[in-house]
Amino acid sequence: MKCPYCGHLDNKVIDSRLNKDCTITRRRRACLKCDRRFTTYERLEVLMPVLVKKDGRREEWQREKLVAGLEKACQKRPVSRDRIDQFVDEIERRLQDSGINEISSQEVGEWVMTQLPALDEVAYVRFASVYRQFKDVTEFMEELKSLLASRDGNDRK
Repeated sequence: MKCPYCGHLDNKVIDSRLNKDCTITRRRRACLKCDRRFTTYERLEVLMPVLVKKDGRREEWQREKLVAGLEKACQKRPVSRDRIDQFVDEIERRLQDSGINEISSQEVGEWVMTQLPALDEVAYVRFASVYRQFKDVTEFMEELKSLLASRDGNDRK
């Protein structure tokens, strides 16, 4: 690992810790030349399926795009960035577990839509309004009725 301060390649690891999900290793290092300390993070690199868009284009999975969409949907809502990251982690885990090389962006969108009400119902409605591209208020109201019906069904269980 190259020291970010002096560029020297030799350093020693002072401390290593795993995050709570055991998916990222945080290492404190000390440069053997300038003796300054710095932190590195190691994350397992896993190949994600390629997304097939509506128009047939193929795009690499970009976590940041989903995070940005969820942040926008959760704006001014009591949803922390940690909860958004956990939500996206679950989607990524599902993608990895699928074992497929390609998946339609619509299918991933449906996964998000299915799980989003549990994160925040207002965020769900906001996300749905963009994702489903409602053409009028009637379509919007139908989505709200569907959400309320599923919530009422879950409350009775």
